Amino acid sequence: MTIMMNLIPDVVEQSNAFKSIRRHIHAHPEIAFEEYDTSKLVAGMLEEWGLEVHREIAGTGVVGVLRGQAGAKSIGLRADMDALPMQENNTFSHCSHNNGKMHGCGHDGHITMLLAAARYLSLNRTFKGAINFIFQPAEEGGGGAKRMIEEGLFERFPCDAVFALHNWPGLHAGEFATRSGPIMASCNQFSITVHGRGGHAAMPQHTIDPILAAANIVSALQSVVSRNTSPLDNAVLSVTSLQAGSSFNIIPDHARIGGTVRTFDMTVLDMIEKRMEDISKLTAQAHGCHAEFSFHRQSIATVNDADQTAFASSIMSAIVGSENVNTNIEPTMGAEDFAYMLSERPGCYAFIGNDMQAKNSRNFGLHHPSYDFNDDVISLGASYWVKLANAFLDGAH
Repeated sequence: MTIMMNLIPDVVEQSNAFKSIRRHIHAHPEIAFEEYDTSKLVAGMLEEWGLEVHREIAGTGVVGVLRGQAGAKSIGLRADMDALPMQENNTFSHCSHNNGKMHGCGHDGHITMLLAAARYLSLNRTFKGAINFIFQPAEEGGGGAKRMIEEGLFERFPCDAVFALHNWPGLHAGEFATRSGPIMASCNQFSITVHGRGGHAAMPQHTIDPILAAANIVSALQSVVSRNTSPLDNAVLSVTSLQAGSSFNIIPDHARIGGTVRTFDMTVLDMIEKRMEDISKLTAQAHGCHAEFSFHRQSIATVNDADQTAFASSIMSAIVGSENVNTNIEPTMGAEDFAYMLSERPGCYAFIGNDMQAKNSRNFGLHHPSYDFNDDVISLGASYWVKLANAFLDGAH
């Protein structure tokens, strides 16, 4: 499928240079709060282009400030920098050099698109006001956005609105997608430890079996969404680990259960947490055990502002045509800690197509060991950032 795109010529001319930068970042992945070389590279390039650079925000975060002509408005553009703690399965020349670490979610592409936009805008400061280029650490479960905010992100770098892009498999290169309201779910982790009394498996009458209690807890937890949540509410409760025992002939002292809960609604989340705790403790008690219950609210739901989403969608449509912009994509139960920035400032989180199917019959999803960012969309993402920032600051919105 060929999509006619209204790209910025200078950005397109620089595409090979930024392709090399993206592949360098891909080959040298760093996980949450360890993005030392990545942040050094980002800060160095921003300084070279004349931006005002601030380092070590939330440890490894970087903010580059670019000021144009006199104007009171300001905008924040965010890219996440961290890789995943997983082994890469690719064999191309730019595959990961760091064992057990991989850019399996395309954050290498997010960094590069924003860098390409920063370079162009630094050479074309016709806009009014200020642009804050926010390079965030630790999006993959580390709470980097929240920590940046806690360290004064928006006090130090005022933003009237904030925006973010994420590459998305399943969307063709040249397509965008977003929606007003909730677009990604909250992310929550739970842990349940069931304590019993171990002993010989051949004499279970002398033990209190935590595995039996844990198995019943796992089964009962499946009723929380199906029987306590309205069918009209979106919620997921997944048990993803059950650990117990060390030998076939030993009943252990304890068993551990772990997993995740995803919702869009805080009231629903409160109810789910309470029901889970009651089920865990009372089911364990019914089997003669006792349970410790822990629930960690890792990230809130990502909720787009209606006005800013309409504005961002108009910029996307001007670049690729409205027929290639889905403004009502189905929300995903995945999570994104840009949610914390959107809870502080209005803005829009959007997806940019990464589909490489035309080049590679194996088109993998996010967090797959064979995933890779599509270099062909660097110019598209950078053009979007440039046009969005210029239009926002020059009063088009």
